Amino acid sequence: MSFQQGLSGLNGAAKSLDVIGNNIANASTVGFKSGQAQFADVYASSLNGAGGATAGIGVKVSQIAQQFTQGNIESSSNSLDVAINGQGFFRTESSGMVQYTRNGQFSLDKNGFMTNAQGAKLTGYKTGPGGEILAGAPSPLQITTGDLKPVSTTKVGIEMNLDSRVAAPIVTPFDATDPNSYNKQSPVDVYDTLGNPHVLSTFYVKNGPGTWDVYAANDGTEVTNLKVAQAAQGDTAPFAAVNAARAEWDAATKAIPPVASTIAAALAKYADAASSMVASAAGTAGADATAQAAIVAAGGDAARVAGNSPDLVDKAITNAVKVPAVPVGTLRFDENGALNAATTQNGGKFNIVLPIFPSTGSEPTQQMELAYTGSTQYGTSTSDKKLVQDGYTAGHLQRFSIGDDGTILGQYSNGQSKPLGQVVLANFTNSNGLEPLGNNAWAESADSGTPLIGTPDSGSLGVLQSSAVETSNVDLTAELVNMITAQRVYQANAQTIKTQDSVLQTLVNLR
Repeated sequence: MSFQQGLSGLNGAAKSLDVIGNNIANASTVGFKSGQAQFADVYASSLNGAGGATAGIGVKVSQIAQQFTQGNIESSSNSLDVAINGQGFFRTESSGMVQYTRNGQFSLDKNGFMTNAQGAKLTGYKTGPGGEILAGAPSPLQITTGDLKPVSTTKVGIEMNLDSRVAAPIVTPFDATDPNSYNKQSPVDVYDTLGNPHVLSTFYVKNGPGTWDVYAANDGTEVTNLKVAQAAQGDTAPFAAVNAARAEWDAATKAIPPVASTIAAALAKYADAASSMVASAAGTAGADATAQAAIVAAGGDAARVAGNSPDLVDKAITNAVKVPAVPVGTLRFDENGALNAATTQNGGKFNIVLPIFPSTGSEPTQQMELAYTGSTQYGTSTSDKKLVQDGYTAGHLQRFSIGDDGTILGQYSNGQSKPLGQVVLANFTNSNGLEPLGNNAWAESADSGTPLIGTPDSGSLGVLQSSAVETSNVDLTAELVNMITAQRVYQANAQTIKTQDSVLQTLVNLR
């Protein structure tokens, strides 16, 4: 029987050396989990059962258990490398087969999918049109490199302090071109529906204790102000004609080849439309009647004398016509300097409509809400505390990063950020029951249980660290010591067989 025992010992020691050798070979493999050979003794049983003095007949390998302990996390120069700090596995798909791995070395394929070296695609949650994460069945994550569409400004948040010590302006009525007619001007960039930037200027005029009138102008031009005043009368046709004529001139100058006569005719048409616009504004409240009368009397020729470009035509109209910016509302403050929500219209939130002139091809007017929440009137210098708006121009994807919770955040050239997807992790009740597939991948099995899918840093799942990888959890020093021990075990079992052979040889010699 000693032959059987020794032989099983040799097989067990050889298997242990195999496992140790595999661990050592993968000491530098990212995401590798070391294995451990586990053994069980073997006893022969009879029909009547084994007695207490029965000797065992050797050893067998009960299982090769993988040790899913945390490996060290090392930084990487690849922004797509991701390490899991804690429990969980990356969920990937390859040819329709779902696999699980701890190796977070990913790159983008030609279609923008995040894949590993074997071509398996990383899965997670996609995003909706507004950038919201759509939780559901995980699917391969694809990085969309398309431009971020522009968003028109609809809300402007203004938080400021207006100096309670200042006196009312010395010049009345308010005139956007005369700094002596207002106490403060605050500019902020806003965007139209095509993402073109415009400067929204708000003006503040103190007209009594704790009371300030607010005016607004788009791009701060007097032509814009004229359009606002005219639009307030419900007559926008002259301005539509000016915008159309300006667009016609732009097209003529960009034609290939350019035709001088066509350009001249388009300019003349633009000048006539501009003069008609000024003429239609006669009698507008707040306009300079004398200047208007002069342009109206001269007709189209008055606009042409400004020069031979639409820009100079615009300047001629601006210099001749002075119309105040559109009134926004009145801010009222209480005795403690706080905005009086009860006496201020809509609690300090005003809706305004400003035109876009000259036309950029976007919507001709822009509707915005100006919110003065948090504004104060203290006895300190007037200053802007916060100027924010919700619009932006178009932008292209410059870079992206992966957050602790798996959110892939794209950063665009316009300074905006937008989620592009979210990586999910999977965990198992019995990780040792997973079926190893090679290439640092495992598959679900009956012993592992069903996967528990979730986002990183939720439940028992770990967090992600971008630009990093999880190294092998192999302890090389311990493995070398284990290898020496396994070698001695192999030699000892070989000696058992040799001794049994010597005993048998002695018995044979007795004959």
